[in-house]
Amino acid sequence: MIRVRFVSIPVANQDRALAFYTEKLGFEVVTDQPFGNGQRWIELRPPGSETLVVLFTPPGMENRIGGYQNVAFTCEDVEAAYRELSARGVEFVQPARRAEWGGMEAIFKDSEGNVFVLAAPQGAP
Repeated sequence: MIRVRFVSIPVANQDRALAFYTEKLGFEVVTDQPFGNGQRWIELRPPGSETLVVLFTPPGMENRIGGYQNVAFTCEDVEAAYRELSARGVEFVQPARRAEWGGMEAIFKDSEGNVFVLAAPQGAP
């Protein structure tokens, strides 16, 4: 069966992004090694996830940094995560709220200006 191994998040500064994802979001470093062109291949694991997050920007794709990303994160309690992450200094552009689709969601930015949705699983309060 096919599964998603990793999703790549474009970043301008790998050190700054690594600190954000590990210290503020609590992701675990799986791999951090040289990858050429002055970059590193950094794989992170969100708590409880099989899918990894890679902090890497392929040459010529720098224009993807700092916009809305097609990656959505999930947690059981968006309101609690919103409070906890806000206290850690994560910038939310939309606080936790009930979305039009019926579930809870919040929208946050990472250290590189990338924007992500944080949503509860389907059917969660």
